[in-house]
Amino acid sequence: MKKFSYVATDTSGKIVRGTEMAEDYQELQQKLKARNLYVTKYRDHGANNAVDVKYKFKTKEVSFISRQLASMTSAGLSLVRALHILQEQQENKKAKAVLLDIYEEVQKGKSFSDVLYSKPGVFPDMFVSMVAAGEASGTLDQILNRVSDHFANANKTSNKVKSAMIYPMVLLVLIIAVVVLMFTMILPQFGSMMDPEDMAPLSAAMMAVSDSMINYWYVYIIVIAVVVVFFWFVMRIPAAKLKFDEIVLKIPKVGKLMSTIYTGRFARNMANLYGAGLQLVDCIEKSVSVLGNTYVKKRFAEAIDNIKLGESMSKAIEKTEIFEGMFTSIIFVGEESGTLDTILNKAADYYDEEADSAIGKLVGLMEPAMIVIMGVVIGLVLAALFPMLYGGMTEVS
Repeated sequence: MKKFSYVATDTSGKIVRGTEMAEDYQELQQKLKARNLYVTKYRDHGANNAVDVKYKFKTKEVSFISRQLASMTSAGLSLVRALHILQEQQENKKAKAVLLDIYEEVQKGKSFSDVLYSKPGVFPDMFVSMVAAGEASGTLDQILNRVSDHFANANKTSNKVKSAMIYPMVLLVLIIAVVVLMFTMILPQFGSMMDPEDMAPLSAAMMAVSDSMINYWYVYIIVIAVVVVFFWFVMRIPAAKLKFDEIVLKIPKVGKLMSTIYTGRFARNMANLYGAGLQLVDCIEKSVSVLGNTYVKKRFAEAIDNIKLGESMSKAIEKTEIFEGMFTSIIFVGEESGTLDTILNKAADYYDEEADSAIGKLVGLMEPAMIVIMGVVIGLVLAALFPMLYGGMTEVS
């Protein structure tokens, strides 16, 4: 037995540090997993060797690596040879170093999945789990093709979100620029037309804001920075993050769209993992972990416990109240007919489209909201300007 020190996260995202006795990393991981802890870093004190994440592969890179390995192994090349070619073609120095290390470990006789397990954080958990399933079933090339398709679709969805966010971000920058320009350039020009004592309350308030932005601009920057840092700090507190994630799902319209997006991602991950031959409970755990919502994780932790006690998957998921009833009905049909893998794939295809549509609608909600905000600000400024303009014209006449 060896003594390991570790850093792990629980289902709520809280960081946990401690020590554990185990034969190797795999046993350590199993022991901690039984306590709902997931290793992010560990040290083998017997070997005096720290294992840290050197490079985290992006979704696009994982898709490319999976496709290349699948093509080469399907063509008859050994996995060792395929890994050698893959690391030689890599241009990124950090990524190349990681792939070279993996190649050397596999060349020594270790399994590909064991090497990946020993480097937590380098590749997504789903990739590692499916590689392990592929090696166990002898269908690694087929599994890698499936993994490649999955991450290619995930990258495509990510690009859609980024593209959809361009216009709202440009609009946000424009709003900020217009507001700053009006308060620092336009309002001061009209403020000189009237005696401050004769200004209407709204005009006086707008001028006060204008003066503060001109003379105390650094205070605004400090306040914004403090708010950002405070929000970041609060989101690091598990209880606050849990409550925030719960509130997001209960906001009218936004909550429903987020639920649809989560359903699409969950369905696709479940379809791929279950199709690869992983245990049902493992499939659910890994599918939920990639959603990034701690409230959903908490609700599903209860569902997983119920499934372990013998409850059906559809009934346990229905109790979480996260996904819509149609999705749980689809799962129920799959369980009853014994075609859960087929049903999950069909559901994933449908919900992928629904998730894409939901993302577009979610981003679309931001645009009118920002336009309304800009309209209100401009309206207030104009309402403050007209009395000053009228007063200035009266004094001239």
